[in-house]
Amino acid sequence: MIRCCFFFLGLLQLAVLTAVAHPVAQGAMEVVVRPDAIEVRARVSTEEAFVAEAFGGKTTAQKLDDVWRRHGEYLLAHFHLAGDGVPLAGELIGITPPAPNASSERVSYDLRFPFPAGRAQPRTIVLQQDVLNEFIFAPGNRWEASYIVRITQQNGSAREGLLFTSREPLTFVCNWDLGSPDTAPHLNKWAMAAAFVRHGIRHILSGYDHLLFIAGLVLAVRSLWDLVKVVTAFTLAHTLTLTLAVLDIVRLSNRIVEPMIAASIVFVAAQNILAPSRSRGWLRLAVAFGFGLFHGLGFAGGLLSAMEGMQGVAIATAIVAFSLGVELGHQVVALPLFGVLKLTRAYSSGAADPEWVPRWVTRMGSSAICAAGLVYLVAALR
Repeated sequence: MIRCCFFFLGLLQLAVLTAVAHPVAQGAMEVVVRPDAIEVRARVSTEEAFVAEAFGGKTTAQKLDDVWRRHGEYLLAHFHLAGDGVPLAGELIGITPPAPNASSERVSYDLRFPFPAGRAQPRTIVLQQDVLNEFIFAPGNRWEASYIVRITQQNGSAREGLLFTSREPLTFVCNWDLGSPDTAPHLNKWAMAAAFVRHGIRHILSGYDHLLFIAGLVLAVRSLWDLVKVVTAFTLAHTLTLTLAVLDIVRLSNRIVEPMIAASIVFVAAQNILAPSRSRGWLRLAVAFGFGLFHGLGFAGGLLSAMEGMQGVAIATAIVAFSLGVELGHQVVALPLFGVLKLTRAYSSGAADPEWVPRWVTRMGSSAICAAGLVYLVAALR
């Protein structure tokens, strides 16, 4: 009975999360290429399993064990492995559910993909996946699962820090002539950095809560220097807590982080409307920095658990590249919005009240942002 209640509470929590979180479930994978098969251990968030269960219409399970088992079968259908172009059929050989009092809710799945009998060992392994892609988070925005991967050939070469998404398939070249095996893991920092920059951009462009906050900040700026200062304050804050969270130095429950992010949207939008004179200067910089600390914890998401066991260089590369991607995503909103505000001021410069048009744009835009923030806040507090 308790497990059944926990399951339905999990589904209820998922319904709330879909209103405020990002449609990206973070996980980790360890892939071992053996002479006769490929073995995969996937550590996925319980959120990923609940998304597949709820959106897939499979809500009749009475036990969490049924949820974990069905998600393992789901992964088998959505992980696509091939050796030299020949698809490999897989089997689910083990499930490790979350520990009762674990700080990180992760389910581990052990999968095995045997090589076809009678064929030579493959030289090239290709991994593709489309996990959660069939489920819609918002119009034009699908759910996605991403994994940080380490691939090792038994007694041979290893690669780590790889980002595996539906848009980022992985290719691994095997070396079966293991006269002088090199078992040290290899890290291609530039490829990893490029992948995490792209991941950061997509993470932000699918995170309406962060975009609403940055839009609320930009609506109050009057000059390029104002824009630089407020964005810099926000950047420093969220980069700080993102780094501390990924390094497992600072952690805070989503039950606190998500409402604070929603509250930040409401606060800056309301300040733009009710106290426009205080929406600039040092007070606004303090607001951007203070709330930015919570946004950084939101950016961290599942990266902490996904990066467990990675080298320090790999973690540093991922943090820097992901943060850069986040900033580039922010500018997709900030710069065009700032340009529109500049145009409205130029357009109304000859009017009796030159600030009427930009003031109207700021108030209307802030009102819409405030309304959206209130919706997020109610959902986050449920």
